[in-house]
Amino acid sequence: MSQKNREGKRSARERLREQRERERAADKRLRVLKVAGAMAAVLGVAAVTGVVVANQGDDGGGDTASAKPITQGTGRAAATLTVYEDFRCPACAQFENAFRGTIRELEEAGKLKTEYHIVTIIDGNMGGNGSKYAANAAACARDQGKFRPYHDVLFSNQPGEQDDAFGDKKRLLRLAGKVEGLEGPAFEKCVEDGRHGTWVERSNNAFLESGHNATPTVLLDGENVYADQSDPLTPEKLKRMVEAKTA
Repeated sequence: MSQKNREGKRSARERLREQRERERAADKRLRVLKVAGAMAAVLGVAAVTGVVVANQGDDGGGDTASAKPITQGTGRAAATLTVYEDFRCPACAQFENAFRGTIRELEEAGKLKTEYHIVTIIDGNMGGNGSKYAANAAACARDQGKFRPYHDVLFSNQPGEQDDAFGDKKRLLRLAGKVEGLEGPAFEKCVEDGRHGTWVERSNNAFLESGHNATPTVLLDGENVYADQSDPLTPEKLKRMVEAKTA
């Protein structure tokens, strides 16, 4: 065999070997890309899942970004009543039992918007979970469009201050039977799971940082109208004050 032919065959073998090496390298790169793609997909799913879990772990009601109050009445009302109250607070029950008719009348007339900031200071002072569980249940009732009647039922059936009866979620569920259309799986699950626990905690923290130091604290357009016991607020006086703002 001539030298030229031997060189030609060797050159061909070298080209074949180089081609196979290139193919193996290409296969290796493809496998690496596939693995990387799979890992990215897994990480992407994990990231999305993490966001969903994080969102579910907040409040679920869309109000966890801040301690937003539960609002009743029309947003177009000329006057705003701000109420800080605890479902275990006896003085809060006294206020509600005396004023709820007037407040509801003014709301229905479109003259008053009421913002309820629910707090849990009695739990902190007396121990227990009744303030917290009742506050969560009230937010669950809000989800069902039943905050006002359930709120009123809780205060009308308030246990003694040292009795943590609202710490029994079954009692809170039984009281829902007094509100037409509230009972059902959605409300029950919300109460049992403590769905609005984050909002309840933030609402209480906001109260502690507000400078107010008692419940109930009642403000009319930002002015404390309930603290001065030398000139006590009455339902009739509140009505006159609100109507003066709408005249």
